[in-house]
Amino acid sequence: MSHETQTRTFDEKLDALGHIQRRTLLRALVTSNPQDDESVVIDASESADTELARLVELQHITLPKLEAYGFIRWNRKTNEVSKGPTFEEIRPLLELLVDHEDQLPGGWL
Repeated sequence: MSHETQTRTFDEKLDALGHIQRRTLLRALVTSNPQDDESVVIDASESADTELARLVELQHITLPKLEAYGFIRWNRKTNEVSKGPTFEEIRPLLELLVDHEDQLPGGWL
């Protein structure tokens, strides 16, 4: 199934933004310099039980979900994440959050 021809529903976009880990990752992609078109590298180091749980969630829920929506491309070998083919569909919501970050409750982004 090609992400290029799919349009994500508003509910799917909200689902993608429905967890702090997904918002943080997408925010990093939207605030990176678009001229650079850089990837974000995921730190896969494990230092504590909570870190391990966070990494398991990242690799088994967060990244696969965002990749399935087409918002990211995920290189599992290098742990690099870049903007996916449908990233531009979620950009307006991300920019809205980033532009009003100072007005949002703590911990939302």
